[in-house]
Formats: sequence, structure tokens, C-alpha cells
Amino acid sequence: MKRAPPDLKAQAKRAALNALKRARRIAARTGVELSEWEGEFLGSVEQRIKTYGRAFADPDKVAAGAPLSMRQGVKL
Repeated sequence: MKRAPPDLKAQAKRAALNALKRARRIAARTGVELSEWEGEFLGSVEQRIKTYGRAFADPDKVAAGAPLSMRQGVKL
């Protein structure tokens, strides 16, 4: 029996959400307090990924199917 091909968009979505969680955990573990802006950034990106499957929809700034823009990926 053949397996269905992996859902690349779902994998990218999970990876992006895990990166956001990892960023929060690392900040908490190292004692770094996130600024209000940083907390809002992480929260809004997480919400957009959960709702739309991606946080950025400008095709000039994000690869097709990628959940985060290049700059958002760098920040994380």
C-alpha cells in the first residue's frame, strides 16, 4: 500500500509554529524578558499562521508555500 505524499504546507506550518514556541522557551530559559513589541510580534505571527497557514502573503518577500517571510525567519 502506498503512502500519501507529505503535505508540505502542513509541515511548514508546524515548523514555523515550533520555531515560535522555541523562541519563547529560549527567552524564558535564559531569563530574557521579551519587550511588549516582541511579545505582540510572536503572538500575531502565531495567530496568522494558525488562521491562514502563513504569516506573510506578499509573493515578493516570501517563497511560495513558506509560512514566514525571510525577515521573520531571520528574527526567529
